Amino acid sequence: MRVALITRDKPGALQIRLDNRDAHLAYIEETGVVEMAGPFLDADGTMCGSMIIMNVDSLTDAHNWAKNDPYAKADLFEKVRIEEWKKVVG
Repeated sequence: MRVALITRDKPGALQIRLDNRDAHLAYIEETGVVEMAGPFLDADGTMCGSMIIMNVDSLTDAHNWAKNDPYAKADLFEKVRIEEWKKVVG
């Protein structure tokens, strides 16, 4: 199943994102479930959240993946949404 993980960073947390970015990208690479990912940008072009599309067996797997993401462990996020997602175009 495809799942969308949509996050918003805590205000003023850019340095947390930058400090943990390499570990986050390594986690994406090593887990092998992410099909597409990238940051949201604010009006100034600064990273302020993320959207990750992953292919997992269950929503539980998606929640576990999200919980173990280095960004989550660093307490970067103000909000986290995880929802099943259906690819239609692209």
